Amino acid sequence: MPVDLSEVRTVLLPGTGSDDDYVRRAFGPALRAVGAVPVTPAPEPARLIDGYRRALDEAAAAGPIAVGGVSLGAAVALAWALAHPDRTVAVLAALPAWSGDPKEAPAAATARLSAHELRRDGLAAATARMQQSSPEWLAAELTRSWAGLWPELPDAMEEAATYYAPTAAELAGLRAPMGVASASDDPVHPLQVGVEWVEAAPVAALRTVTLAQIGADPAALGAACVAALGELPE
Repeated sequence: MPVDLSEVRTVLLPGTGSDDDYVRRAFGPALRAVGAVPVTPAPEPARLIDGYRRALDEAAAAGPIAVGGVSLGAAVALAWALAHPDRTVAVLAALPAWSGDPKEAPAAATARLSAHELRRDGLAAATARMQQSSPEWLAAELTRSWAGLWPELPDAMEEAATYYAPTAAELAGLRAPMGVASASDDPVHPLQVGVEWVEAAPVAALRTVTLAQIGADPAALGAACVAALGELPE
């Protein structure tokens, strides 16, 4: 592949309400296949963004790293890459949810609503409501991760919903190559956001998947990101 990730530590950050178990399964197979070393720090829901940044800083202390993640995790990883060009080998961004201000983003609205319901009704009732409105695979993933992030989960969701992601103008300054994976049928993580990220970045490519593919095998998400990097020019 044009981007050589062999023996490169690749730090992967979960999306809002998700966890390191999921990103490990989503990215691990594809990254190990190209010789990369996945690093999957657990989210700290009481200090979500700072915890992600600290994990990236610690991993990069020993040398350049690749960075990435899902949704919010992808945005935080991208922002870190923009701030640390000399320490970033590549960016793998799965299901980017918004650019810039999150105010109108469906993912941010979902996070705010979930935080409200968790505070009002408690974990069990809010989880049951989520299960009724989600695909079976997603309900199973979130039921597990929400329980592990409780009781600070509402704090993490509210923090995520205010995160100002990199803008298109900022993306124009990205020096690292980027592989983006977006779902063609995900209203919460619109395909258009992935398109915007790729069009704005100097060296980037996009691969698409479907929610059914991700549900059948989470590794399809990481494989799409790695495949996108493989499509970049030599």
